Amino acid sequence: MKAPMLAQIKGKLVVSCQALENEPLHSPFIMSRMALAAKEGGAAAIRANSLIDVQQIMQTVNLPIIAIIKRDYPGSDVYITATLQEVDELMVANPAMIALDATFHQRSGDLQLPALVAAIRQRYPQLLLMADIATVEEARQASQLGFDCVGTTLHGYTAETQGCYLAANEYRFLRDVLAAVNVPVIAEGNVETPAMAARCLALGAHAVVVGGAITRPQQITRRFVDAMR
Repeated sequence: MKAPMLAQIKGKLVVSCQALENEPLHSPFIMSRMALAAKEGGAAAIRANSLIDVQQIMQTVNLPIIAIIKRDYPGSDVYITATLQEVDELMVANPAMIALDATFHQRSGDLQLPALVAAIRQRYPQLLLMADIATVEEARQASQLGFDCVGTTLHGYTAETQGCYLAANEYRFLRDVLAAVNVPVIAEGNVETPAMAARCLALGAHAVVVGGAITRPQQITRRFVDAMR
């Protein structure tokens, strides 16, 4: 059944344990230990990138996983689980949920988003799908396409939303997304403090994903250094 994971994370924290190839902590072993630390701290789920990291984390903790594969395609701005190939790869580990880029980015993959969602539903009917969106209209489209939840993950990371920030204008974007869709909304993207995470929940977010503020020490260090200057 699909429902248990969404029920399990409701009102709780999901920790994103990711390190790209150019980052100091890039290692499935290190990410699995990050996930264990997150679990011991009370995280309800983990978000992870790449099959090898997902597998290592699933061997280390018994928390549900939001899985993705970040992969660049020539001529495409979509890099988060862009095609059915990435979904097939991740399903070797059989995670509870997979997140897809659901923005209006230029896509060069074999499947446009509606066809991709339909293909995934046919092949993996029990898989939960999360839509990583950047705008309210993208959230509406994701809901119409049948995504199980939408995340504010890419707000501020697309050309259309560059310079935007989740907490701006008293979380106006989050509140607009919550009003626009009838599926769970997961707050993600630049959630930098416990107070911000708590505020997202108070406004009605189903759960909150925090990554860099917990698992990327180079970013945490940079904030301290910048503040001290």
